[in-house]
Amino acid sequence: MSSQELVTLNVGGKIFTTRLSTIKQFPASRLARMLDGKDQEFKMVGSQIFVDRDGVLFSFILDFLRTHQLLLPTDFSDYLRLQREALFYELDSLVDLLNQHILEPIPAFLEVHFLNRNTQAFFRVFGSCSKTIEMLTGRITVFIEQPAAPTWSSNSFPPQMTLLPLPPQRPSYHDLVFYCGSDSTTDNQIGVRYVSIKPDNRKLANGTNVLGLLIDILLKEGFHLVSTRTVSSEDKSECYSFERIKPLEVLTMNSTPKLEAEQSQKKK
Repeated sequence: MSSQELVTLNVGGKIFTTRLSTIKQFPASRLARMLDGKDQEFKMVGSQIFVDRDGVLFSFILDFLRTHQLLLPTDFSDYLRLQREALFYELDSLVDLLNQHILEPIPAFLEVHFLNRNTQAFFRVFGSCSKTIEMLTGRITVFIEQPAAPTWSSNSFPPQMTLLPLPPQRPSYHDLVFYCGSDSTTDNQIGVRYVSIKPDNRKLANGTNVLGLLIDILLKEGFHLVSTRTVSSEDKSECYSFERIKPLEVLTMNSTPKLEAEQSQKKK
């Protein structure tokens, strides 16, 4: 293959090399017409064509040009931004495919794994939508009970306790982990972990109470309980599955820039 059969694009700083025939898959598109050098949005920089657009989203567009299929990650949510890029490149077929995704309700799945062991309760929340996990992370605080620093005037025994607030752990973008209940410290003292979930201000150490509050919060956020199953009866491990269906909102301007300009002229 000769170098004349290839084209290199720099899209927002990301470099792509492909066949000229791939770019010309859709002759009526703006991409197919960019090679004539008349479009000001496409600049020749050395041997590369520079496009001041989103390079990450362009990788999906190039894949569509190569395969004529729209294959996106399972957690992909930037349909509106990808559609905007498809409109810029005048790829009508891709715009039509994206319309099907945008108009369909997008379900969000969430699971709460609850393990009750002796005096401790462990929670792991997994969600298909990372924004839901971020929302819960911002609401949940774990308070660790620790002995307060002694002062010169304090001779009380046992020592006073203070609560140290910590956010739940985030193993990944899609899950969070925390636990509550009695916990033995290194010096054989018994400390307690409390969990508080906004907007409720209570600090709860009982795992069953925390589970009830967490489920109540999810129901208020639009989730509904799909199923409940016992993972292990010996460990008292349970799994609660939730689902929420919420369509994406498409925001449009109330009037076109041309109409706004005409109204401004009339006021003058």
